[in-house]
Amino acid sequence: MKLKKQPVLNVGIMAETRVEFVLETGYHQGPTQFQQGEYSVELKKGKMILQGTDILIISEEQIVLNPVFKTNAFLLKGVTIGIGFHWEKKEQQRFTGGIRFIPENGKVRVINTVHLEDYLKSVISSEMSATSSPELLKAHAVISRSWLLAQLEKSKKVAALGEKYTTSQISDDEIVRWYDREDHTLYDVCADDHCQRYQGITKIISGQAAMAVEATTGEVLTAGDDICDTRFSKCCGGISENFENVWEPEPKSYLTAVTDHKPLGSPPSKNLTLEKEAEKWILGSPDVFCNTTDTTVLAQVLPDFDRETRDFFRWQVTYGQEELSALVKTRSGIDFGEIVKLEPLQRGFSGRILRLKITGTRRTMIVGKELEIRKWLSASHLYSSAFVVSYDDMHGGIPGKIILRGAGWGHGAGLCQIGAAVMGEKGYSYDQILAHYFKNAQLTKLYK
Repeated sequence: MKLKKQPVLNVGIMAETRVEFVLETGYHQGPTQFQQGEYSVELKKGKMILQGTDILIISEEQIVLNPVFKTNAFLLKGVTIGIGFHWEKKEQQRFTGGIRFIPENGKVRVINTVHLEDYLKSVISSEMSATSSPELLKAHAVISRSWLLAQLEKSKKVAALGEKYTTSQISDDEIVRWYDREDHTLYDVCADDHCQRYQGITKIISGQAAMAVEATTGEVLTAGDDICDTRFSKCCGGISENFENVWEPEPKSYLTAVTDHKPLGSPPSKNLTLEKEAEKWILGSPDVFCNTTDTTVLAQVLPDFDRETRDFFRWQVTYGQEELSALVKTRSGIDFGEIVKLEPLQRGFSGRILRLKITGTRRTMIVGKELEIRKWLSASHLYSSAFVVSYDDMHGGIPGKIILRGAGWGHGAGLCQIGAAVMGEKGYSYDQILAHYFKNAQLTKLYK
């Protein structure tokens, strides 16, 4: 990918049957001027209707509002954040840039058009605290920029080849799914954790975040001629995961397992694909970067609503039989009856379960990959699929209690945010942090 300047992004913010928003400054659609004030857009009989105090626009295709000046802003009401996660809630959010409304599956989709570097300043401010070390923020800026540009390039290749992107492998007794941003065909990325957490200027763009983005303007990680498809998660649990074990089965040379300690970038010394080794690792407390309880460090990575989750490095969840069997039925759509056994069939290098056999009194099924497992075993998302299972209160071979003891938070591939925060506190530079988590990748200046 060759760029002379930063691209403009289309970010999907929300989709509702009725959208309410406030223009804080002047906007326009061609010659039509929109003054400050409250507006709404709703979909009726296949047509979008935009209404304000003294304006009415009807369109079947799209409505585009452009700012008079770059700094002009608008406020969206009722934006859902943390979709499907335990912190899901609605809030008002403010954005700069343009607004585009399009119909999508019977709802109005709101898209924010924004320059990439401005988008990154918001992402870094949303993902990280203003108290984060400068080197951590710079590392995150490079990762977020690389990931985004890699996705844009990937979308072009898939479209050019005319290939339909496959995200599942399903048979009578096995369901394997993975989730990526290819779900989005009407815009480049969404604003939620599914892609990268983007909240416009809702939160004050921290000076530290802005400086980190500006200091690394145009910098990406590359492997050969390709921009790296860089990834990150909250906490790897001590060893990071291979790309192909989380998403499509296409290995990436720069997204392979590393142990989260010195020497930097070292491959795992423990073979966690073996059940006994995985159990010892998950039930232990290894000396790794992300094994920290330092509240100063955690505050750098975890916003207030994320810090409600305290046990992320090692955690435990206990289910009663009735609760788990009902949960799995609801989440999977499959009636297993009573849950008899949860059996790991395959683990990745981080100890995360890739294929899990669920045996019930009515049905037996294998599920993968890691996120699908987490979805089935939690009302929102289980912290990770790196867990071991024990049983209690047995009656006739059926457990009354099922205990999951686990490691890490998230998919575990690429940069470990908590581990990287610890590295930043220890004085590592951003290029050292990147080299640790992304082996075989080079830092490249793509544009100025």
